[in-house]
Amino acid sequence: MSELSREEIARYSRHLILEEVGMEGQTKLKNSSVLCVGTGGLGSPLLLYLAAAGVGRIGIVDFDVVDASNLQRQIIHGSSTVGQRKVVSARDRIRDLNPHVQVDSYEEPLSSDNALRICQPYDIVVDGTDNFPTRYLVNDACVILGKPNVYGSIFKFEGQASVFNYQGGPNYRDLYPEPPPPGLVPSCAEGGVLGVLPGLIGTIQATETIKILLGKGTTLSGRLLLFDAMNMKFRELRLRPDPDAKPITTLIDYDQFCGVPRREGSREEAPTMSGSFDRLTVAEIKQKLDAGWKPFVLDVRGQSEWNIVNIGADALIPHTEVAARIAEVPRDREVLVHCKLGGRSSQACQVLAANGYRVTNMEGGITAWAKEIDPRLPTY
Repeated sequence: MSELSREEIARYSRHLILEEVGMEGQTKLKNSSVLCVGTGGLGSPLLLYLAAAGVGRIGIVDFDVVDASNLQRQIIHGSSTVGQRKVVSARDRIRDLNPHVQVDSYEEPLSSDNALRICQPYDIVVDGTDNFPTRYLVNDACVILGKPNVYGSIFKFEGQASVFNYQGGPNYRDLYPEPPPPGLVPSCAEGGVLGVLPGLIGTIQATETIKILLGKGTTLSGRLLLFDAMNMKFRELRLRPDPDAKPITTLIDYDQFCGVPRREGSREEAPTMSGSFDRLTVAEIKQKLDAGWKPFVLDVRGQSEWNIVNIGADALIPHTEVAARIAEVPRDREVLVHCKLGGRSSQACQVLAANGYRVTNMEGGITAWAKEIDPRLPTY
């Protein structure tokens, strides 16, 4: 094992005087390795605190770029790195915080083809993702490789954290054997998130990771920690391995398992409850409108989003209310449906198409319209 240098002893002195850490524990951290999947809201505090704590090798997996809308919560990035690859932005920040840390960058999406190869060299894998396919992928890879999986998730004002696949404890599939129906749980981009919330959950994940590396304390294995920021309350649920669960031996097609379309923005007809609907880009819609097309325009976002930016609509009905308020949509006109990015509007189109409406979904939503058709409009 590599010993602590004189400079590291000075840097980690507040750890070293803790009897539970000391020279032995800090040396363990220096010789440990952690893979963080995602460098967003959860990954930001997680990576910063693991680096500051002296974890010797940190891997980061992400293929996204820094956007200005990330900075409200993704504190590892900054205004100067907008437009930069997140792995590069995070790597440079970690190196500035602690030059003694080795940073491995994986600028690629984690997939069934590369997950085992990427996860294998690390002692612990930390899940900082925001989508169900990758959560199941991370879980299954950790089970196959025998790695602890430190889990966290956030939604609006609520968060969860746990430790999976550790010392015979449950894994993610014991909590969620099956994924929710596609679109049931909005992403942060659609549902929003309190900026400090991922800071709290990500810091809990960092705490659990460090405890596991040190072999100290009681972890969240077998417990799901729930946090309600609005009421500042924590509560716990007990988790146990499912004795009847099928063993996890291979990685699968996780997009298919979670019902995610294979190709984002595909023009192919989407499966619906019954019936079908058209999918058009904003450029195609603009061309049709200029040619005299006069559809009934339905915005399926919420009022708060409408207040930020809108392109005019005949009706504003949140996508979750379309089925109950379907009588407000006329049947004698074609219907053009849009939201922020195109996901919620696609769900609304399914409901309308199943009820016999002639429906078109605006692919890319109002964000694409602002970027490609009317740059004067703000994006959010």
